[in-house]
Amino acid sequence: MIIPSIDDMFAAHERIKPHVHKTPVLTSSFLNELTGAELFFKCENFQKAGVFKARGASNAVFSLSDDMLEKGVATHSSGNHALSLSYAAGRRGIPCTVVMPRTAPQAKKDAVKGYGGTIVECEPSTSSREAVFAEVVAETGAEFVHPYNDHRVIAGQGTCSRELIDQVEGLDAVIAPIGGGGMVSGTCLTLSNLAPETKIYAAEPEQADDAARSFKAGYIIADDAPETVADGLKVPLKDLTWHFVSNHVTDILTASEQEIIDAMKLTWKRMKIVMEPSSAVPLATILKNKDTFAGKRVGVIITGGNVDLDLLPWLNS
Repeated sequence: MIIPSIDDMFAAHERIKPHVHKTPVLTSSFLNELTGAELFFKCENFQKAGVFKARGASNAVFSLSDDMLEKGVATHSSGNHALSLSYAAGRRGIPCTVVMPRTAPQAKKDAVKGYGGTIVECEPSTSSREAVFAEVVAETGAEFVHPYNDHRVIAGQGTCSRELIDQVEGLDAVIAPIGGGGMVSGTCLTLSNLAPETKIYAAEPEQADDAARSFKAGYIIADDAPETVADGLKVPLKDLTWHFVSNHVTDILTASEQEIIDAMKLTWKRMKIVMEPSSAVPLATILKNKDTFAGKRVGVIITGGNVDLDLLPWLNS
């Protein structure tokens, strides 16, 4: 296990600058009044490929030595890492193969193909995903870029919080969604070194709460195939992300499916921005735990905006 350092994050910041956006921070007086906190939304839904994962994927792809390029890269992902790695590989002109659940949102599959990636489908479970992926790597010899349990990816994700603390001074806390823990780990890497007084919270669906249960138990608990509207948060923690979560996260908060949908709809309505269900989990948990955040300056990472507009969750709720 290679644990990335703060120097790795700084190197990633310089390496990926030509390939990613410095995303804006937006505020909402309505949501501030509703929560009793000052919220600063870091809008990675405006990122290249529509998601923060373009940072980690770009850092991994542009870290590759020339002799590794011919066989390209490969990964398994429910969508956002798949399309982000396809984007980064396209920027470097190398092949990218991704294993995706057959149930992954069509918008994300279309994006992978649009960026030039090749999709191999699997069943919607961690075990199926990893078995099919092993076949792909054996066949292609491609470099595996894990969606989150990769030091290059985590260093890249850490650049998001680097920007955030430059854009907003004096944050009391930062909260981000957690599935496998890549963004949260990057946040931990950056803030523990550059803003150690800032508390780090993670937000998770109640129906896919393995990270919260792991946090309380003190060891990794992995669910194989949880069901939640937050499709980007179905994967379990791994050893590298657990290192950061267990050492630096203050708490992991959860929200119900309806609370997630309500928070997503509220953000669309009040802030006029497109965000996916996974991105709504932090606001849902803030609304549910107002006392924790009242009177605080809180950075909220909106991780992505890749949503199927024909299947918006409140249309069927």
